[in-house]
Amino acid sequence: MKKNTLLLSVILPTFNEVDNIIPLIREICEKLKRIDYEIIVVDDDSPDSTANKVMQEYSNKTNIKTYIRTENPGLANSILFGLSKAVGRYICIMDTDFNHDPKDIPKMLATIPDADIVIGSRYIKGGGMENRLRHYLSLIYNKFIKTVLNLPTYDNLSGFFVADRRKILKLDTTKIFSGYGDYFIVLLYLSNLSGYKIKEIPVFYKNRMYGFSKSKFFPMFIGYSKTVLKLIKSK
Repeated sequence: MKKNTLLLSVILPTFNEVDNIIPLIREICEKLKRIDYEIIVVDDDSPDSTANKVMQEYSNKTNIKTYIRTENPGLANSILFGLSKAVGRYICIMDTDFNHDPKDIPKMLATIPDADIVIGSRYIKGGGMENRLRHYLSLIYNKFIKTVLNLPTYDNLSGFFVADRRKILKLDTTKIFSGYGDYFIVLLYLSNLSGYKIKEIPVFYKNRMYGFSKSKFFPMFIGYSKTVLKLIKSK
């Protein structure tokens, strides 16, 4: 597969998603069957053998690649690793618990020619979440982030996006990809400072299909708030 023929690299950071990962990959493949793409699974050495499941299922698929990381675990570090392996013109980052619906990827791709980053947004018309309590708590916090960082976006915690890979690599990736989901706040902040064009399309977050969420509300709230304060001080 030639590097210059790929349109999209889908990066899937995983940890203990053995029940979700194969149905998710199948759904992604179905939605992207008309384009040239690769799927990069970056697993943090899951004890439930998530990575092994993918390698067994797709041993004959050269466009589905699996990497196991045994050092520096964490969501943002996994995404950065996947970015270093990607060869597509565009990258798609998404969760592996079915919060992020593969059917939205083609919509993002249809929008990306007019933008540098396209975000799947819960907080524009047509978007939302199945979990109503999380929806309202996150909505309030997103309004706070948008206001204090002067961002043009309404969903600054999405983590579901398609972007021009070369534009992302022009940013300070070591500053962006650290911590957990707060990397996305830094990505949007630096992209906005760099004059990148950012668009949002509506998406709806369903509840995860299998397994347990790794997200803990209060530790996340504290960690994300520290990241926001650090960005405010850097102005």
